[in-house]
Amino acid sequence: MEFAASSITQFMADMLLPFMRISGMFAAMVGVSAKTVPAPIRALLTLFLTLVIIPVVPPVNLVEVFSVSTFVLVIQQLIIGVAIGFISVMMLNTFVLAGQVIAMQTGLGFASIVDPVNGINVPAVGQFYLILATLLFWTLDGHLAMIKMIVMSFQAFPIGEAWFTAEQFKEIAHWGGWMFVAAVTLSLAPIVSLLIVNLSFGIMTKAAPQLNIFSIGFAIAQIMGLVIIWLTLDNFTYHFEIQWQRAQLLMCNLLQVCNN
Repeated sequence: MEFAASSITQFMADMLLPFMRISGMFAAMVGVSAKTVPAPIRALLTLFLTLVIIPVVPPVNLVEVFSVSTFVLVIQQLIIGVAIGFISVMMLNTFVLAGQVIAMQTGLGFASIVDPVNGINVPAVGQFYLILATLLFWTLDGHLAMIKMIVMSFQAFPIGEAWFTAEQFKEIAHWGGWMFVAAVTLSLAPIVSLLIVNLSFGIMTKAAPQLNIFSIGFAIAQIMGLVIIWLTLDNFTYHFEIQWQRAQLLMCNLLQVCNN
């Protein structure tokens, strides 16, 4: 059995460029991009998904695989994949930021552990929120939605024909503002509750100066912070669904292929 050089070159192009776009998404996507996920596992998952979608991706028009134009196309596919995966990371970091804000307000910020995703020390409350958000992401089939988005991106941005415009990059950057808005919204109830607790301590100190309230105020504030976090956990799912819908809407607007 013999294969023509042109057929081998075409197969390499049809395999390489979708592989780079999918690998870019998995390199930045929630859960899969974690440092705890071995690189071979991530590569095998990328290869499997590439083999699945190759039949539905239009053939790539390339004359030479090893050329400057091919290198530029590879970089473009990586950027497209990373941009789609980065949106999910910004959505998840919303809850990490909210946990850090709550931890600093409750005095629990000194308790920090290593974040397995980013490899840095974060407050334990932020890590707790990160775990909850990650579990909800998998529970609500967020990984399937991301795979659907990357497959639809081949229709919105055919390889070698189109990719993100400057306005679309600007839209991704501006959407990052929702991360801070949602984080403040999620942490608003604990912040206000702890403000009331601190005001009550101030009133007690003013009314009875002989009582050294601030000597036990720190411990009480921590206990109240834990109680408030427990009482406000019911709102976590609601805020996650809203933020995830915003992330999906942004991806749909970028790809211009989703109707809902």
